Amino acid sequence: MMYRTVGFGTRGRGLEPWMIALLTVLLLTVVSVTIGVLAHLLVSGQKIEYYHGTFKISVLRVNTNSGQSSTYQLKDLREMSENLVDEIFIDSALNKHYIKNQVVRMTPEEDGVKADIIMVFQFPSTEQRALIKKKVLSILNQKIRNTRALPINASSVQVNAMSSSTGKLTVQACCGKRVAPLIVNRIMSGDIAAKAAWPWQASLQRNNIHQCGATLISNTWLITAAHCFMNNANPHQWTVSFGTTINPPLMKRNVRRIIVHERYRSPAREYDIAVVQFSPRITFTDDIRRVCLPEASAVFQPNSTAYITGFGALFYGGESQNNLREAKLKIISDDVCKQPHVYGHDIKSGMFCAGYLEGIYDACRGDSGGPLVVKDLKDTWYLIGIVSWGDNCGQKNKPGVYTKVVYYRNWITSKTGL
Repeated sequence: MMYRTVGFGTRGRGLEPWMIALLTVLLLTVVSVTIGVLAHLLVSGQKIEYYHGTFKISVLRVNTNSGQSSTYQLKDLREMSENLVDEIFIDSALNKHYIKNQVVRMTPEEDGVKADIIMVFQFPSTEQRALIKKKVLSILNQKIRNTRALPINASSVQVNAMSSSTGKLTVQACCGKRVAPLIVNRIMSGDIAAKAAWPWQASLQRNNIHQCGATLISNTWLITAAHCFMNNANPHQWTVSFGTTINPPLMKRNVRRIIVHERYRSPAREYDIAVVQFSPRITFTDDIRRVCLPEASAVFQPNSTAYITGFGALFYGGESQNNLREAKLKIISDDVCKQPHVYGHDIKSGMFCAGYLEGIYDACRGDSGGPLVVKDLKDTWYLIGIVSWGDNCGQKNKPGVYTKVVYYRNWITSKTGL
């Protein structure tokens, strides 16, 4: 057994603790900088690639009008197609390069539905586009032949490369997509919307003064409430602005045409819908995009969540606000809204209620014509309501009443082609 006693001999000189700490910090700094430089070099050597793919979903009956029996709705097919393409590339040799896909068009045909889809990848800048296209097409063909998710005609699959500018604009032009995070509380006395949060929101103005909200549904068309024009429907006296502030606006356009529903008669509240054409047409960006319009057959369940935005007053009798505000509401069933202590027989077929019977959260003066929207499982947003009327703002048992977009869906198409 050896005792650990102090003996004679030489002793190695150790580093002081503060010196060890300093060297550690220096070493970590060098490593971090090195990693950052390498990451920058790797990223700077990458480029975004866009590919346009098409395929045909075979022999499906598609529901485009209420009352028809059907196998699918176009909305369902859109989601199923996007989910399928996600699964195909996430579980493929290109999974490290795949970013996302987006269906830009679903076209009913005699023997099925044609899907047009944009696929987005990131590849090294040295990768040849022809080779990438060949890989993408090969994977699509192989996986689609083996899938049972949708009856796709494998011989119909096509892929073409797109220029970066065209691809980016096409993706941005797709309806119902937003880039800002969803953090919403209430509109009256509530939260100011984040930049680009609601890119379809517009402000209809006369003499540069906000009058009503509106919703962008294409690069030349808006949808709003008919009652906004009951005192003045001369398009030359109206302008429209976009962005989350009225002053300064992100963009302004001149109104070219105002089409109020033919059966609207003030002070009656039925047929409270209008479409507005402006010029020149706009180019979609992250800050300005169109919302999706639902199919005429779409159904939105009571108690589901919807969102309202507007520049309206914060209390009854107040003034419109410069900053866009937002609120989360619940869809209220007709059975509840038609109760005598709510609105009774005033609720007609083309209307529905949203909000809370307790009050507080509601639209108000200046929000008229603005959007009430919902999102699906793919974070695509649909316009389901137009701010129409209500008793005061946020009053108990008097929720907001909205024009039902699906009820007027065919009318919208007849006027705008959308």
